[in-house]
Amino acid sequence: MAIKTALGKLRLPEAVAEYVTSRMAGSGVRPLAVEHGHALRVATLPPHHGDPFDRLLIAQADVEDLPILTSDRHFRAYGVRVLPA
Repeated sequence: MAIKTALGKLRLPEAVAEYVTSRMAGSGVRPLAVEHGHALRVATLPPHHGDPFDRLLIAQADVEDLPILTSDRHFRAYGVRVLPA
């Protein structure tokens, strides 16, 4: 979200740090650290998506067996559970 905001591709009602922190606290969502296994999984993903950061999110969702919230149609090609944004 920080990257999309910085690029002007995402508008938020407040600064991204405050927005994300308050929404996470209000919903009980916890951050997920990038682990060694997540980075290694990226290397074995097929090239359906070219964005390195999105590929890391896909790898995390796959390794941790977690759904991912996105409107990016490319995520579905990886077989991870996608919740529509």
